[in-house]
Amino acid sequence: MTRRYDIDSVEAVFTQFLNEGKYRKTPERFAILRKAIELHSHFEVDALHMAIENDGYHVSRATVYNTVELLEMAGILKKNVFGQNTAIYEVNHDNHIHLVCKKCGKIREIENTHIAGHVMQLDPEDFTPESFSITIYGVCAECASKDKN
Repeated sequence: MTRRYDIDSVEAVFTQFLNEGKYRKTPERFAILRKAIELHSHFEVDALHMAIENDGYHVSRATVYNTVELLEMAGILKKNVFGQNTAIYEVNHDNHIHLVCKKCGKIREIENTHIAGHVMQLDPEDFTPESFSITIYGVCAECASKDKN
């Protein structure tokens, strides 16, 4: 599932967050934001850092980690941990299901409006659901076919 984001809108959200928190608005932070949006996939912070460096834009690893933390605080990125104790980030979007292969680690996303309707209708006591993400672990078709051979 590939999503396209209006970078101007996302930058406006980040700018407002930085202003309200009295954080500095640096070119490095916005370069990191743009690259995270451009990746269109789940990523580790070190992979994001490498992608920025490969574009010829030098920024310290610490700046990337700190900026990713700010982007998560701003609600732009979402952190996931899919069993391997490594934080995987994605652009935050509501109500989707992750399919994670236990063999190769590949992550795929699907939407299921039927499940979404049920989850959002849950009425837990003293809790108001706003969004959800479900993770299903299994074996992808490619790994399953390798196992048969």
